[in-house]
Amino acid sequence: MSKQQIVLVTGATSGIGRHAALYLAGRGHRVIATGRRADALAELQREAAELPMSTLELDVTDDASIAAARREVLSRTGGHGIDALINNAGFGHAGPMSEVSDTDLRAQFDTNVFGLMAVTRAFLPEMRERRAGRVVNVSSVGGRLTLPFFGAYNATKYAVESMSDALRWELRPFGIRVVLVEPGIIRTNFTPRSLDIVERYGAAGQPYAAAVAAFASTTRKSDRFAVSPRSVARAMARAIERRRPAARYIAPFRTRIMLRAYQILPTRLTDWAFRRTSGLTAANVLPAPAARPLLESPR
Repeated sequence: MSKQQIVLVTGATSGIGRHAALYLAGRGHRVIATGRRADALAELQREAAELPMSTLELDVTDDASIAAARREVLSRTGGHGIDALINNAGFGHAGPMSEVSDTDLRAQFDTNVFGLMAVTRAFLPEMRERRAGRVVNVSSVGGRLTLPFFGAYNATKYAVESMSDALRWELRPFGIRVVLVEPGIIRTNFTPRSLDIVERYGAAGQPYAAAVAAFASTTRKSDRFAVSPRSVARAMARAIERRRPAARYIAPFRTRIMLRAYQILPTRLTDWAFRRTSGLTAANVLPAPAARPLLESPR
């Protein structure tokens, strides 16, 4: 499938989504780059210059915004709709799972899970009618393994993995292929944005204060292994252009080695490694308060 396609990309105002929109437009696809920030979309449009790209405001957590975007896309395409949907919008905040608030947990699920499905449902009808289309869901290697302090984010990506498997089976009779793209460590603003963990849970007196400080330091150092978002954009191109795409693309390819090692090593060993690298040692957590006597001694 090398012909020009109409491709809608969510979360295209920064990071992987922005690079993907420019890369796919550079390959000749007609890209509709979407996001919530009008100023960032205007900047992206200027950078696209003569490329076949247009922009459109879309908040994946807002039903009215999704409906308006659908109407606008149908208008721009003469009722054709899109050929490929890239569900890229998402974010993550790090934090000890037992301390993450319901508000923060719901916010991540609203964007990464419910928003993804709401957008998918909105743009499927024309694909079903044509018996052709692609849905590319951006998950993460963190949808295949869980990292300390990223439990909430990883949980959303595990959900995306499972839903994508179901969609792949259920939409195939309509000629629609569903593909997962699983990025590893990518050079974006994801790490700095997610590591507000230090401010939220690293204050003196917090139970994980020393541990999250150690974890944040290790995580920042790991960014030296990050690769360009272009590797993810190439995987997306394969997902929408190949006649028979794979069910999953890991980007970069070398991340497969880490994932394979995690799958074959004993859980006891990987648990030990994650605890050590994340600072989750007895010395780094708040000591338990002194036990109180069950009954006070009589005066």
